[in-house]
Amino acid sequence: MMGFFQFGINSLAALMDIPMQPPVASSIAEGVDQLYLLLTGITLFFSVLIFSIIFYFMIKYRRRSEGEVPPETHSSLFLELAWTIIPSLMCVVLFVWSSSLYIRNARPPAASTEIFVIGKQWMWHIQHPEGPREINELHVPIGVPVKLTMTSQDVIHDFYIPAFRVKKDVLPGRYSSLWFQPTQTGTFHLFCAQYCGTNHSEMIGWVYVMTPTDYAAWLAGGEKTESMAQQGERLFSQFGCGSCHTPEAGGRAPSLVGLYGKPQKLQSGETRVVDEALIRQAILVPNTVRIGNFEPIMPTYQGQIDEEQMLQLIAYVKSLGSAERTNGQ
Repeated sequence: MMGFFQFGINSLAALMDIPMQPPVASSIAEGVDQLYLLLTGITLFFSVLIFSIIFYFMIKYRRRSEGEVPPETHSSLFLELAWTIIPSLMCVVLFVWSSSLYIRNARPPAASTEIFVIGKQWMWHIQHPEGPREINELHVPIGVPVKLTMTSQDVIHDFYIPAFRVKKDVLPGRYSSLWFQPTQTGTFHLFCAQYCGTNHSEMIGWVYVMTPTDYAAWLAGGEKTESMAQQGERLFSQFGCGSCHTPEAGGRAPSLVGLYGKPQKLQSGETRVVDEALIRQAILVPNTVRIGNFEPIMPTYQGQIDEEQMLQLIAYVKSLGSAERTNGQ
């Protein structure tokens, strides 16, 4: 009997040791948890209040005889105003709070470290601008904003790090971005949160948050590889892009120097900012993105380059910040 009692105590202690939520390990995680706790508190409060009133009315206003006729009821202006104004104010508070969190998490800081992610059945392929590649692992420095530029090679995936309270769908044929700023070192779970096929449950990984010194050592200690911009420059040369996209004006296609991040007027009449999505569209379906008065001579590279090569070409275009930088390469 004592052994059974001790087993019960040990089991209860083990249950008490199970964390109710993942660790708070990013700059936005605490705000998300506070909003979640408020929503949970409001839900519990009104659930208890409503069911308590229901049971109270069931007893107080129950029918006591067959011939009993309930008295006529009258409306109450106070009650009508109360249950209209109070929920409205609560909805406004929740909307403002959640919107501020959403906007904050949708705008990565300008100085963010950018890392590129490709989702595949059933793995995460990750590449750092400096060149190192990772499979189902992501190494990042603590205290530094990290922006992930993500796409899928096949079906819809979802990049989810519970400890950071961030998740985002990863879509084929499109780029989505996600950012976070780790606030503590350690190892944290990475999941695909969108059912993506037979081995969806195996599409998991780890995020390693390191001190800046350890992260720099990790970058330097791996296999020596070209940076993504250098790999993109090699592809740029391999496909003969430089014969039309010359650094100087006067080429048969727009100069790419200093083009990224700037608004450009297209021949269709619309003005678009040159970003990852526009560069991708120009490479795959060039006739739909025509800048200036250039002739539609660029061929499509649909099926000739994969997602990894596409990201390398984009990284190269991003690196062409100015004529001086280009000439110095």
